Amino acid sequence: MATSVNSNANEERADPDATADYIKYSVLLEHLVGDERKPRSLPASAQGGLLGAQKSEQEKRVEAFMESCGFKTVLACAAGFVLGGAFGVFTAGIDSNVGFDPKDPMRTPTAREVLRDMGQRGVSYAKNFAIVGAMFSCTECLIESYRGVTDWKNGALGGCVTGGIIGFRAGPKAGALGCAGFAAFSTAIDYYFR
Repeated sequence: MATSVNSNANEERADPDATADYIKYSVLLEHLVGDERKPRSLPASAQGGLLGAQKSEQEKRVEAFMESCGFKTVLACAAGFVLGGAFGVFTAGIDSNVGFDPKDPMRTPTAREVLRDMGQRGVSYAKNFAIVGAMFSCTECLIESYRGVTDWKNGALGGCVTGGIIGFRAGPKAGALGCAGFAAFSTAIDYYFR
C-alpha cells in the first residue's frame, strides 16, 4: 500500500500540468532579482515628481496666491496679532503692578480690574506685533521679488528697513540702531532655521 502511494506521488510530479501549479523558487528568484526582472513603471508622484506631473490651472492659481506678498503680509499680521496678544496677557499675568491704583496704593485691585488691565495690555501688544510682523513680511517679500533670489540677505534687508522705520520716529540715531538690531536679529533667526 505504501508503494502505491509513493508511485502516485511520483506520477503527479512527472505530470507537466501538475508541476505548473507549483512555483519553483529558482524561477521566482529569476523574476524578482535575476535577468528576467522587468523594470516597473512608476507614476511621477512616486518618483518625487521629477518627470513632471503637470499642475492644473487651479493649482497654479492657488500656489501663486499663497506666494504673493499680500497673502504673506496678512498671514504675518494675523500671526503677530495672536502671538502679541498671548505675550501681552502673559507679561500682565506676571506683573505685580497690574490693577494697581497710584491714588490708593494700599487698596488691593479686584479681579475685574486685573482682567481689564491684562486685556488692555494684550490688545496693545497684539497691535504692535501685528504691525511689526506685517511690515517685516511685506518688505522682505518685496525685496525678494525685486532681487529674484531667495537667501538670507532678503531677511537682513527687510529687518533693516523695518527697524529703521520704527526707530526713525525717535531720530536718525535710533533709526540706525533699529536698522542694525532688526537686521542682526533677522539674520540670526534665518541662520538658525536654515
